[in-house]
Amino acid sequence: MSFDKNSIYALLNNKHIHFKYTEHRPVYSMEELDALEMPADVVICKNLFLRNSNGKQHFLLSVPAATPIDLKQLATSLGSSRLSFASAERLEKYLRLQSGLVSPFGLLNDTSKSVIFVSSKNLPPSAIIGIHPNDNTATVWLTFGDLLALLSELQVEVKLVEL
Repeated sequence: MSFDKNSIYALLNNKHIHFKYTEHRPVYSMEELDALEMPADVVICKNLFLRNSNGKQHFLLSVPAATPIDLKQLATSLGSSRLSFASAERLEKYLRLQSGLVSPFGLLNDTSKSVIFVSSKNLPPSAIIGIHPNDNTATVWLTFGDLLALLSELQVEVKLVEL
């Protein structure tokens, strides 16, 4: 089963996770999302799908949009070899997503539990974050703590690092 936007909403409801969502035109970049004028009291996250140098480890990095990313430093923090962006083929294989749709909710599609979720240890659990529900025509708003709890329940490996 591949989780689409409606099945993600249903899962969140079934788990009694408080969330809201905003439907909008399709967006393919942070710049396009910024143009939508989202609420000011939330943290919009950028999401990057990464792989190590031999392609045996995969990471989904989700951090506040304004966070600068140094892949060399991140690799060191993760105890990994050099990191680079994973291909569209790998994104489809592991998360069943297309480019432009990278989201922590893609980890729901990772039945082999091959992808490690990575985020900032400075992001408070109470922060309201905005992420796509595997569809770039909506943004889901929920607390970072609720996302972490859901991923933990689904046995997704989570690493919080200093960025």
